[in-house]
Amino acid sequence: MAQLDWIVLIGVLVFIVLYGLWKTRKLRTAEEFLVGGRKSPWWLVGVSIMATQASAITFLSTPGQAYNDGMGFVQFYLGLPIAMIILCIFVLPRYFKMNVYTAYEYLEGRFGLPTRVLTAILFLIQRGLAAGITIFAPAIILSSILGWNLTYTNIIIGILVIVYTLIGGTEAVSQTQKQQMAVIFLGMFVAFFMIVKALPMNMGEALHLTGQMGKLEVVDFQFDPNSRYNIWSALLGGTFLFLSYFGTDQSQVQRYLSGKDAAQAKMGLMFNALFKVPMQFFILLVGIMVFAFFQFNQSPLNFNPEAQAYLEQQPGYTEQQQQYDAIFEEKQSAILSWKAARDGGDQTAEKAAMATIQAANASELELRKAVKEQIDSSDMDIESNDKDYVFINYILNYLPHGLIGLLLAVILSAAMSSTSSELNALATTTVVDIYKRSFAPNISDQQYLNASRVFTFIWGCIAIFFAVKASLFENLIQAVNIIGSLFYGVILGVFAVAFLFPKIKGWPVLVAILLVEPLVVWLYFLNEWGHIKLQFLWLNPIGCLGLIIVAHLLQPFFFQPNKKLA
Repeated sequence: MAQLDWIVLIGVLVFIVLYGLWKTRKLRTAEEFLVGGRKSPWWLVGVSIMATQASAITFLSTPGQAYNDGMGFVQFYLGLPIAMIILCIFVLPRYFKMNVYTAYEYLEGRFGLPTRVLTAILFLIQRGLAAGITIFAPAIILSSILGWNLTYTNIIIGILVIVYTLIGGTEAVSQTQKQQMAVIFLGMFVAFFMIVKALPMNMGEALHLTGQMGKLEVVDFQFDPNSRYNIWSALLGGTFLFLSYFGTDQSQVQRYLSGKDAAQAKMGLMFNALFKVPMQFFILLVGIMVFAFFQFNQSPLNFNPEAQAYLEQQPGYTEQQQQYDAIFEEKQSAILSWKAARDGGDQTAEKAAMATIQAANASELELRKAVKEQIDSSDMDIESNDKDYVFINYILNYLPHGLIGLLLAVILSAAMSSTSSELNALATTTVVDIYKRSFAPNISDQQYLNASRVFTFIWGCIAIFFAVKASLFENLIQAVNIIGSLFYGVILGVFAVAFLFPKIKGWPVLVAILLVEPLVVWLYFLNEWGHIKLQFLWLNPIGCLGLIIVAHLLQPFFFQPNKKLA
């Protein structure tokens, strides 16, 4: 990176942190730290909700996901608007009526303290792991691309987040997320404009080309439990996932509990319902444009610099690269023929050229697959799956200096915004649902404020530890969703029973959690080991419906169904 990039990168990050600290310099109470004094307007609630979900993983992995697999991933978000409407009608008013700090406070009144604590613990496990990945995601990419030490990169990102979250709490998170989202949208629009400008054809032609190469298939109507993304897994599994994430995950619940009132919080949720899907569509479209760009500019055999450097040291690399060059030249010639035939209205020649393009693309994929297998079969601890490196490779090699610093600031800002929300939520749940309820019910507000900051620091250190010890999944954005799906269904089932089935009491629900959660984890590993075919999104409805059914079956076996647990 050039000096200008460093100036832009450091300047943006320092400004965001200092702005957050300045805006929260008068914070004095535990309520201000935990829920921002409940004074956020609807638009700030909406921005904060979107920023919490849009981590660095979104901007690193999503373009790479589109580059490899096309636009189909957008189906994952089609259940989100449905979930937002349900939450606004049935869930959010109850939280505001009870004036709770966390979602899990509601559960004690319905089921008793043990169920509240156990559900909170499930959240802490899931979100603690996810917080580590949201730090690890940009750290592993940036350390690989820029040559930074991975451990130090994890620690630096973690410390930046801990500092302003520790001092300013929820209000600092919300205030900094305004600036972070502004930087993120500016950076992504600039990147999109630069890609389109660099293409030797207009955007319409580029989209038509990529569409014929199978990258613009948005909706898959085929019902297949083994298909990771289709309309059915989105509308069923995705809706359950988003109901649990936005309705029971404290990192999101805390965002709208900071609203001035229920009406402002509802508007914030509906803001997210309206703009989240278009936002994800646009980020995927950036990935499609990167794919179009690399049809005219040769990509490396592997986008991970470490993997590419390893390949270059191997005896057969020269032959592999020559084969790769020949495929690229063949595809280039075919694309030019395709464009000429399309401009001239010769459909027969256009189809013939596209057949050559598709064949060349298939040959390229086979060669890239072969080198991945070569890397995996070596003794080197190098990540061969390069989806998460595609967009950052484009940024560093094809954007002008200054914009490189801005796009890196986008990635780090996204990491900071989501991680700060997670640390704030982890600390709040620990203090409110465990520490205050069971260990220190009568201490002063200042002592609660101090405890909140202590637990923020502890969870920050835990997240950094998980980040340092993490390993790269097939795709980072999928990793976060997989971790969520292992827990969200069961947690959603607990709240569904609480809201919809008043005759079910505490003990059946508590035992159902202990039975169904291991079952969900077991089903996930059965799929990973190849014994069954069940993609992770289906774990959400299975966990939710499974808990509801088991709780109903257990209810008659408890002789004192009206007895509250205390």
